Amino acid sequence: IGAVFTSTSPDFGVAGVLDRFGQVEPKVLIATDGYVYAGKHQPRLERLAEVVAGLPSLSAVVVVAELDASPDLSNLTMSIFWSDALKSTPTVDTEFLRVGFDEPGFILYSSGTTGVPKCIVHRGSGLLLKHAVEHRLQCDIRPDDVVFYFTTCGWMMWNWLVSALATGAHVVLYDGSPFHPTPARLWDLVDEFGITLFGTSAKYLDASRKAAVQPAKTHQLRTLRTITSTGSPLVPEGFEYVYEHIKVDLHLASISGGTDICGCFVAGDPTRPVYAGEIQGPGFGMAVDVFDQNGKSLESQPDVHGELVCTASFPSMPIAFWNDDSGAKYRAAYFERFDGVWAQGDFASWTEHHGIVIHGRSDATLNAGGVRIGTAEIYRQVEGLPQIVEALAIGQAWDDDTRIVLFVRLADGVVLDDALVGTIKRVLRENCSPRHVPAKIVAVADLPRTRSNKLAELAVADVVHGRQVRNVEALANPESLTLFEDLPQLAD
Repeated sequence: IGAVFTSTSPDFGVAGVLDRFGQVEPKVLIATDGYVYAGKHQPRLERLAEVVAGLPSLSAVVVVAELDASPDLSNLTMSIFWSDALKSTPTVDTEFLRVGFDEPGFILYSSGTTGVPKCIVHRGSGLLLKHAVEHRLQCDIRPDDVVFYFTTCGWMMWNWLVSALATGAHVVLYDGSPFHPTPARLWDLVDEFGITLFGTSAKYLDASRKAAVQPAKTHQLRTLRTITSTGSPLVPEGFEYVYEHIKVDLHLASISGGTDICGCFVAGDPTRPVYAGEIQGPGFGMAVDVFDQNGKSLESQPDVHGELVCTASFPSMPIAFWNDDSGAKYRAAYFERFDGVWAQGDFASWTEHHGIVIHGRSDATLNAGGVRIGTAEIYRQVEGLPQIVEALAIGQAWDDDTRIVLFVRLADGVVLDDALVGTIKRVLRENCSPRHVPAKIVAVADLPRTRSNKLAELAVADVVHGRQVRNVEALANPESLTLFEDLPQLAD
């Protein structure tokens, strides 16, 4: 019908939803009364009423009854049940609106490192073309295949999964914990539905490995041809686990891209060998490279770390950011690092096989458990507490993944005790999401900042990881960096 679609996950708090939807002013909101995770009911009608109250642009609210066959909607204005909406729709011949290639189709959201999340406006046609290349060519999805991706509707892989319908394939949706009621639950789906492509995260594969899940011994997996892994780098042990304990004759494709392009910069190739710990190569049609700090290509220097870049345009480049009429925020987000070249904010290196290894984020975005989280969302909640003067969050490489570490500067006389730690975690869980809750909270006397008074998150991350700090001369208080050296709280 030519409408623009946007989504987020029901485990987000009210503030997290309004930070996103409040900017784009939706006309129709489709929501659930709650969800079930690991056997526990998580009702959401109370929060939904707050969301609706915060979205004056709405003209209709459609509620999917998930927890209760007939939930009470008396506190929800303009509401109707999804089932009733379907029954009341007259049977008509559908007329599809033909629009231009560059017409907006989807809005996704940045991680919010410098304020509320940016609204990334994508071409509907551009995403479809990009996904078609990745599905048909790089993942070898064929008509009548069955495609599964373990994802919420708040992750870009939801959009990626839905687009697989364009290949003629079927898609399998799963809502809930991947380890409930047994650690093999998702592998049950492969046999039950004949899944041919199984999409997941590196974290899931690592958790399965540590839990000694061995589907090769317990499941047939006869139809399974491809496993794709994204969200964080898949370590060599993850590759070995898949081929030893899941299935030996399949294509394991570690892939990496971003919400920014709703697709992959680097991905699999079913015609090339798979090497443990490596992504096979650039996405087809993507002018991907790795640059040193001076903007020089490192393609001829395997294993040298640099910035992942794309040197030419591609179909799923965003049209714009919402409410960024001048394009200044868009250009600053991607083209400020290297003039005319897209910088994705990932550390990467070429390999001797002309593959790519992603080493984590090179900017302030957090990537914990495969979910990209903006630091500003955390700060808005934590710094609202009277006990906290200011906060700084980083991602610490830990156990083949990344965990969030939150440093806090406390008000005079305040102690970071168990009660305050619990309050911080509760506020983040309720107002943002469970994914925003830090694994470690550490009190420090000072936080480094630039001469323009911006927190120096990257400098702290470099110190914690034992890397040389970049641009120390830009710091107003470089002596504060010593506070983050060899912290015992971050050793376990």
